[in-house]
Amino acid sequence: MINLTDSALNAVRTAISSAPAPVGGLRIQVEAGGCAGYKYQMGLVPDAEADDTVIERDGVKVFVDNKSHEYLAGTTIDFVVALEGSGFTFENPNATNSCSCGKSFG
Repeated sequence: MINLTDSALNAVRTAISSAPAPVGGLRIQVEAGGCAGYKYQMGLVPDAEADDTVIERDGVKVFVDNKSHEYLAGTTIDFVVALEGSGFTFENPNATNSCSCGKSFG
C-alpha cells in the first residue's frame, strides 16, 4: 500500500485541476537509474494500464505497475514546501540507501 499525505493529495488535486487534458490519476513507478540505483517517476495520466494496481484516497487515484509495486509497498509520499524548493518526498521502507536529492534509492 502506498500512502499519500494530505499535503501530497492537495498537490496532486491542484495539478489535476490545472492539467490541459483529462486526467484519470497519478502514475508512480520505479525505474533503473539515478545515483543510487533506482529512481521514482511520477506523472499525470489519462487511464490506468491493464496490469496496474489502483489505489484511491479521497477521490485521487494512484496507478502503480506490478513491477514497481514491490519497491513502493509501504511508501509514504508527501509534498513539502521549503526554502530550498517544493516537491514530493518519498519515505520508502524498502530503500536501503538514497541519494541526497531524495529522488533515487537503492
